[in-house]
Amino acid sequence: MRILGLQITRAAPRAAVAQNASPVSAYGGNGGWWPLIIREAFSGAWQQNKELAPETMLAYYAVYACVTLISADIGKLQINLTQRDEADIWTKTQSAAFSPVLQKPNGYQTHIQFIENWIMSKLTRGNTYVLKDRDARGVVTALYVLDPSRVTVLVADDGSVYYRMSSDKLAGIPDGDVTVPASEIIHDRMNCLFHPLVGTSPLFACALAARQGLAIQNNSASFFENGAQPGGILVAPGAISDETAKRLKDKWEENFGGVNRGRLAVLGDGLKYEALTMNAVDAQLIEQQKMTAEIVCSVYHVPQYMVGVGTAPTYNNIEALSQNYYAQCLQSLIESLELCLDEGLALPKDYRTELDLDGLLRMDTATMIKTLTDGVGGGIVAPNEARRKINLKPVKGGATPYLQQQNYSLAALAERDANEPFAKPAPTPAPAANNPPADPNAEPGSQPAAQPPGEKALDVETIEREAQRLMAEAIAEAQRSGVREPC
Repeated sequence: MRILGLQITRAAPRAAVAQNASPVSAYGGNGGWWPLIIREAFSGAWQQNKELAPETMLAYYAVYACVTLISADIGKLQINLTQRDEADIWTKTQSAAFSPVLQKPNGYQTHIQFIENWIMSKLTRGNTYVLKDRDARGVVTALYVLDPSRVTVLVADDGSVYYRMSSDKLAGIPDGDVTVPASEIIHDRMNCLFHPLVGTSPLFACALAARQGLAIQNNSASFFENGAQPGGILVAPGAISDETAKRLKDKWEENFGGVNRGRLAVLGDGLKYEALTMNAVDAQLIEQQKMTAEIVCSVYHVPQYMVGVGTAPTYNNIEALSQNYYAQCLQSLIESLELCLDEGLALPKDYRTELDLDGLLRMDTATMIKTLTDGVGGGIVAPNEARRKINLKPVKGGATPYLQQQNYSLAALAERDANEPFAKPAPTPAPAANNPPADPNAEPGSQPAAQPPGEKALDVETIEREAQRLMAEAIAEAQRSGVREPC
């Protein structure tokens, strides 16, 4: 395995400062910690093999449903490498240094399996440790999610952080312990209640509820498997010997236990049967079971109806339900994963990873078409962008957003209002006697032609006399030329 461009073997020397490092405790200070055991339900539970371990808690259906639901929903989201352009917009891009490891993190996992493994480790153990594998250039070429039980956080005297890893064949870690600096590990952790380097799993808060739920299920299984009703006693009217008591007990279990459960019992000699435990109705096992599942869902912030607890909402708004689930449960996990990848891969400042939320916040078809139509009609989305959302090819002329012609900008409307378009126009003065009448064919609001300097304005009578004189001269000229006078 190559770390920092060097081949790591079992005999590889550790950094000198790492030898003085101490393991971190989950409850503060140093002294080591056990990531498998969550806590003791009561004093001495570990000695009685009743410790609350993740493997035990995952056997409860509500815990298993929440963990697998969250990890599967995040795992199905495509990991995109994005770059910020000149307009400060993040767009998908490709990079020879970063894209390959995001598309195929390692040789035995797809990116979906890798993300699911990442989230499951975080939800069940509180911590996710990812080992980086580098090439000779120092570029990360593979990522391996490690078993949290085989990793220990070490803190040196100067505050440097190291990670001690046990053997892991899939990750290429040889037999024995290998200590690496924090630069070679991506450490994603849940809420750090006791130490900033140790995350706390949600199982810490719901372990008792899960144990109660398992106990109820075991009791129900025993109830239906047991035979002779739940545990009880046969009461005799007088004293009996041990041999008689054993004989009656064996006879009762033989006749009314196992497959003989429910058969009719006939008691004589004053014997009386008295049940010691409550039946399923008296104990309200169904309500108790539902309560424990609700506690688990509340700890994981999963809507109860998504894991089969409670009634699904009656309103049909898939997008609103998905948005609520994303905001309360998934958003923190998704953004933490993205940030850890950005820092772990040492992406430049103009690059970052983003999980494609379209696979999660997917609307129903009718709502999607209406949303895209409104976006195109409002000039926000280009037609080709809307077509790409529903997996259609672009069309000619569809790369530009469109808006109807009658729409005006706010600046144009403000300019119009500044000119007082709704004010009353001033009254037109009557024409003077020596002024010519207004031209009826002139444009509204136009001014009459200015009078040439040195000329007098003519009134109507003068114009008529001049017209008659010109007509008379024309008739006389026609007569002289031998042309008949026009009728």
